Amino acid sequence: MKKLHYLLLLLLGVSLQLQAKVTDRKTLFDEGWRFHLGKAANAESVTYDDASWRMIDLPHDWSIEPLENQEPDKVVGPFSRESAGGFATGQTVGGEGWYRKSFILAPEDAGKRHELYFEGVYNQSEVWVNGQKVHENVYGYTSFRIDITPYCKSAGQTNVVAVKAVNEGKNSRWYAGSGIYRHVWLIRTSMSHIEDWGTFIRTTSIANDAADIALTTRLVNQEATEGKYAVRIALLSPKGKAVSKAEKDIRIAAGDTLEADFALQVSHPMLWSVDTPNLYTLRISLWKGDNKQDEYTCPFGIRTLNFSVEKGFELNGVPMKLKGGCVHHDNGLLGAKAFDRAEERKIELLKQGGFNAVRTSHNPMSESFLNVCDRLGMLVVNEAFDQWKVKKNPQDYHLYFEKWSARDIRSLVLRDRNHPSVIMWSIGNEIRERAYDSGEAIAAQLKKEVRKYDTTRPVTAGVNKQWDKGHTKMLSLEKAYRHLDVVGHNYMWRFYEDIHKEYPNQVMYGSESVATEAAQNWDKVEKHPYVMGDFIWTAMDYLGESGLGNSLEIDPQENVHQFMGWPWYNAWCGDLDLLGIKKPQSYYRDILWHRRAISMAVEAPIAEGKIRKVSFWGWPEESLSWTFPGMEGKELNVNIYTRASRVRLYLNGEQIAEAETNDLYKATFKVTYQPGTLKAVALDEGKEEEAVTLRTVGEPVALRLVADRTKLQADGQDLSHILIEQVDKDGNVVLTPGRKIEISSEGDSGSIIGSGTAAPNDMPSFQTLTPTLFGGRAMVIVRAGKEKGKLTVRVKADGLKSDAITLKSK
Repeated sequence: MKKLHYLLLLLLGVSLQLQAKVTDRKTLFDEGWRFHLGKAANAESVTYDDASWRMIDLPHDWSIEPLENQEPDKVVGPFSRESAGGFATGQTVGGEGWYRKSFILAPEDAGKRHELYFEGVYNQSEVWVNGQKVHENVYGYTSFRIDITPYCKSAGQTNVVAVKAVNEGKNSRWYAGSGIYRHVWLIRTSMSHIEDWGTFIRTTSIANDAADIALTTRLVNQEATEGKYAVRIALLSPKGKAVSKAEKDIRIAAGDTLEADFALQVSHPMLWSVDTPNLYTLRISLWKGDNKQDEYTCPFGIRTLNFSVEKGFELNGVPMKLKGGCVHHDNGLLGAKAFDRAEERKIELLKQGGFNAVRTSHNPMSESFLNVCDRLGMLVVNEAFDQWKVKKNPQDYHLYFEKWSARDIRSLVLRDRNHPSVIMWSIGNEIRERAYDSGEAIAAQLKKEVRKYDTTRPVTAGVNKQWDKGHTKMLSLEKAYRHLDVVGHNYMWRFYEDIHKEYPNQVMYGSESVATEAAQNWDKVEKHPYVMGDFIWTAMDYLGESGLGNSLEIDPQENVHQFMGWPWYNAWCGDLDLLGIKKPQSYYRDILWHRRAISMAVEAPIAEGKIRKVSFWGWPEESLSWTFPGMEGKELNVNIYTRASRVRLYLNGEQIAEAETNDLYKATFKVTYQPGTLKAVALDEGKEEEAVTLRTVGEPVALRLVADRTKLQADGQDLSHILIEQVDKDGNVVLTPGRKIEISSEGDSGSIIGSGTAAPNDMPSFQTLTPTLFGGRAMVIVRAGKEKGKLTVRVKADGLKSDAITLKSK
């Protein structure tokens, strides 16, 4: 009879795949949602007919999906000239969207507590369970949890969750995405349980080859009677061995909660650092007699933090400089969809690029983002807000700050305080009222809220210069600084020494800087211990703030603008492009960070009568290439970057120039172009040392597919990022743009969910299977299937040899 009931539900379109898996404490709740874009009257009702709605799996972002009624130069892919956000949100469209999902509680779960955990829904959201409204949230980056136990039906009966997400008006300065763009989880516990966000573990000291650990855990008794419990603690080493244990007997009154404190010690601790991100596991179990009521596990790292003007930032007692990058939350071709693998790849790329710290600009990130930072060793400045009570856009968070900011700070700190990667809490970025009494009062209150839940990390903010209303003089920032333990300065490297004289106890860092001033910023970091690091805007290209980093060939009388309108959609100011490829400015940063001895790039030629103007956030249009067909006999600007005092230049084996480098570690030569080999050599007291070479490549003859992974987990969540390159006969990438390609796939497991190029303004090549190569490259992203199988991705173009690659899901 039970089997027949399940079969009938399946025929009615209710997804049971997940229900069969609901046996663990925390289960992914991403599969089998139905989605409708637009308003839907009474869609929260249990009896609402959603059969016509599209079936999707989370994470989901409707703003990245191609729009209906495509029209050249008006509606292209996900872009529209009618976008409410315009250049700020990359010409994308928000609106209202609805999600519905049915689920059944298993018989063995009768009498248990059930909680839905949403990592993020953009922007304003409302949640109903079986027609009853159970929650609302206004800040699209805040994670929230809902105890749905009182609203669930008996085991074996169908429950319906409905979610409305609204992203309307001008509410963001960058691309935010729309909908349930992060994971949703179903958490099952007994009525006596461990509160997930009620656990706080921290290292209090490391001395004499031992680490002292303080632990607080919050325990809840939702039973009808008082309970006697035993709380058992185990710390497991990175190798899984128990290295410390504790136990405590407690009583909890009916309907009450209790916080239990433990002092633990670990001998010969394996410390967490950016180079050795060792992770221990905390295991807490709650027992009632011989019955285990609940068990909660949490990874953590043993490490200490210290901040001082004498030594700057110290991790485990060792001074280190923060090689930082600001990052937005989107994942390029995926939009805002926070797939675990996409978040992981982002941090992998930044680690490879030399970064050891990120600033979450300007909002909380996904849990998977922070998990990866823990696992790979990336420090995090965890930022909460981009505005307080004074608006930056008409419909932004300022409308909700008064009522919601304390709740949102609580969510951020409770969720993230056990992550060893998190080193500071940032309460805001370039806050409009920062220099006034009102801003000083708000900062004090926000710091107080942070301190309720964590006293182990400093409070910071990104502070920039502030002018008076007439823009005639700079205002004092004393009130902006007053409640900050560590101060982040945006674009203020020129004032570091003056600030230090006025505030000698201030520990500071560059919370935002631009690539063209990278040397000046990093010189200050290396010179002054009280300047503990610098964060580039940005580490990686992102959607929105369109054309912020533009570098344009224009008439001499024209001016560049901070942002670009249609058809720009990408900020184009990152060290890495939208595909994750290093841009020329990142090679310059390698020189500053002592990661390479010399680098060389060639400026793009400029048409006669034109000049090139670069925005404040931009970089001259360079390429690591010596292939300029049609420029034979004409001069090109060659830029060499090195810390060496002199450089020597060779063309086709013949020395053609030698010069000193300037204070920015740069030497520029005018070189008459001829194909062949261009070689730059760093000189040390006249002796040739490290060298870098650029060679002319051949004509493109083939396309090449390179996947970051070919074996995927058949979980419907894993990803493969496949880079498409046009290459010459020797396998060299040919950067020539303009070639249109065609992408296709076939197989029984997996699907293409993203494709396009890194171009900042080629809308027809975004989210299409027929993009035009940009810099000789494109990318296709494949989502794993849910069953074992294969997917073959093919790419072809007129006049080039095609290529194919097969991915396996298992």
